[in-house]
Amino acid sequence: MTHRLRRILMTVDAVGGVWRYAVDLSGALAAAGIETVLAVLGPPASEGQRAEVAALPGVTLVDTGEPLDWLTDDAVAVRHAATTIAALATRHRVDLIHANQPALAAGLTGDLPVVAVAHGCVSTWWEAARPGTLLDPGFGWHRALVAEGLRRAARVVAPSESYARTVARHYGLTVPPLAVHNGRTPAPVQAAPMRPIAFTAGRLWDEVKRTPLLDAAAGRLAVPLYAAGATRAPHGASVPVEHLHLLGELTPDGIAAMLAARPVFVSAASFEPFGLAVLEAAQAGCPLILSDIDTFRELWDGAARFVAGDDPAAWADTIAEVMGDNAERTRLADAALARGAHFTVNATATAMRGIYADAAAAASTGYAAGTRERVAA
Repeated sequence: MTHRLRRILMTVDAVGGVWRYAVDLSGALAAAGIETVLAVLGPPASEGQRAEVAALPGVTLVDTGEPLDWLTDDAVAVRHAATTIAALATRHRVDLIHANQPALAAGLTGDLPVVAVAHGCVSTWWEAARPGTLLDPGFGWHRALVAEGLRRAARVVAPSESYARTVARHYGLTVPPLAVHNGRTPAPVQAAPMRPIAFTAGRLWDEVKRTPLLDAAAGRLAVPLYAAGATRAPHGASVPVEHLHLLGELTPDGIAAMLAARPVFVSAASFEPFGLAVLEAAQAGCPLILSDIDTFRELWDGAARFVAGDDPAAWADTIAEVMGDNAERTRLADAALARGAHFTVNATATAMRGIYADAAAAASTGYAAGTRERVAA
């Protein structure tokens, strides 16, 4: 007998792209009759974020007071957070837990099915941020906890085929995670004439965003390269900026207004499991210039210009070339818009509902830990 899901608990953080993913997905699930309890880990949601969730029927926001796994020092804190999540799941009488942090799944107890979605982890991030170096032994506990969480989960999901392969390789999975692309609903902003500017957005402090590379490229450009996002991390790390035109952390409306001018959108990320900021730019009709990494090739090949390596001159030359060629800029903008139309929130929600149902069915037959055989001993 098919078990109908009525309510799920989904973990979320308020400091990165997981917030956008979780809020959009929970809204689409509510439209399909599934209520969502969003449990915030790490820094609390802002007033604007709270207002956004409050406007969604069928979605409840709960601040747990527990840390994010990558902002804590050991497994004890993460396992304590898992205990809190399990208690919340019982209190809210949910049918399934959607953990956007696989490490958290390691400490979840009880019989509820768990779907873990791998948006990134310290170990795979480290490989991209500091290639050729071994993971700092101080983070070994985190790698072990993620591996345990992957075993605990009934189903494991990644936002791209590329990152699914990375997770499988990194953690010795014999079966890779299921790939479900993220989606966005385009912001209802009237497009304006293309402005002669470039734009980037994201966690500028994050090493893998390669902000210093874009900053150096900006110093070679005759047009401004604007950057939206924080330059200081929650744990105190920061990045110096000299040439980028910093906009700070913009609201969703602020981002939409910036994208409405259809700037040349640039991402030099060396690690990106999906890249929601790129999708938002594409859906706004912005031409894309992206780093030549597997994820971006998977999603945007044929709809973007790619730049390999870390030479600021190569990045600046590509930006200037696209900026100075109206026909090429228009071609790239149209291609990005057409490709971006494929990545919708409804498509993501439909795929995730099927995975939830599959995980619930597996749990009801006593096969709750559907990935136990996927992880090499």
